[in-house]
Amino acid sequence: MFDYLIVGAGFAGSVLAERLAGGSAKKVLICDKRSHIGGNAYDHYNEAGILVHKYGPHIFHTNSREVFDYLSRFTQWRPYQHRVRASVDGQIVPIPINLDTINSLYGLNLTSFEVEDFFKKVAKPCEEIRTSEDVVVSKVGRELYEKFFRNYTRKQWGLDPSELDASVTSRVPTRTNRDDRYFTDTYQSMPLHGYTRMFERMLDHPNIKVLLNCDYREVEKEIPFKEMIYTGPVDSYFDYCYGKLPYRSLEFKHETHDQAVFQSAPVVNYPNEQSYTRVTEFKYLTGQEHNRTSIVYEFPKAEGDPYYPVPRKENAAIYAKYKALANQTRGVTFVGRLATYKYYNMDQIVAQALTTYGKIAGMKRIEAALHSNGNSNGNGHKPDSDPVAISGLAMTAATR
Repeated sequence: MFDYLIVGAGFAGSVLAERLAGGSAKKVLICDKRSHIGGNAYDHYNEAGILVHKYGPHIFHTNSREVFDYLSRFTQWRPYQHRVRASVDGQIVPIPINLDTINSLYGLNLTSFEVEDFFKKVAKPCEEIRTSEDVVVSKVGRELYEKFFRNYTRKQWGLDPSELDASVTSRVPTRTNRDDRYFTDTYQSMPLHGYTRMFERMLDHPNIKVLLNCDYREVEKEIPFKEMIYTGPVDSYFDYCYGKLPYRSLEFKHETHDQAVFQSAPVVNYPNEQSYTRVTEFKYLTGQEHNRTSIVYEFPKAEGDPYYPVPRKENAAIYAKYKALANQTRGVTFVGRLATYKYYNMDQIVAQALTTYGKIAGMKRIEAALHSNGNSNGNGHKPDSDPVAISGLAMTAATR
């Protein structure tokens, strides 16, 4: 008898599995319909021997000391500050828009004080900020909005920014200095040996069994358990009784090139001409040295694996109905992006999972992150510990 069946082996499911096993001595079965753990953060070495992120770039950043300290039990870190460029008007310029972006685009030589005045002059104030278009135009004006944001958003979401909630672009900053970091969080690092190795250590516990290549519906009536933690799509759990929640998906085109460097930055955005939105070169992220390099193109699409909930009022109304059902469902806890129909950064998912464990265990989140029943997996700070052992049950399922 398992105490918990956890559906999904991404951040939410894996953190909760580790905490329930290591913190509360619970027996946990975690299952995933994919062939690997780690969810969308899964990385692996490709045929050329280059570490790549299968589902596009995942950059870890957080302001939470407790989240960073918790994950540090399972990985060492490589300091990394992410930088992004955008291909606009035949130039490769910094994004978020900063002093250098404006000077390069317009052939100017403004100072930080002068560029602040520049933004004030071009900005188009809105009485009420309702849409993503309103957010950007009120900050940088119509022309920069057209150059950097409108077409990129159309590709990414399949909708014009005027049709999207303000939250989509509300986090996009503009800077009057030369700071070209994409994030400004206190902690910015990449797992030294990759995300998959971190997940392997997290799940390496005698009370955790991992079952891959398996839909939970195949086993929920065959394997006894007391409670479920569900991190999959909430509409799927309830058999789409209120209709399907809209998501945007992505198609990834991976390439390896016979050259050491492909582009001038880790990520280059393509807002306008191309059908893809961005190109990522992985060696920047991982710090790996190799005489070849691997990249990935991202093509947004409407159908496929769910990545981004579409933030519109009518979709929020549908989710509210599912949330009411979830709240009424005894013995099941809904956690994570898909289960709560909200886009979270990785650190936010970890924090949500730790908070959820705290509620289960009756303690505050900071206590939940540290609590141990004396039977931890012992892998904290062991860079060369063995990967997680997939159970015999999992191996059987994988060959079906």
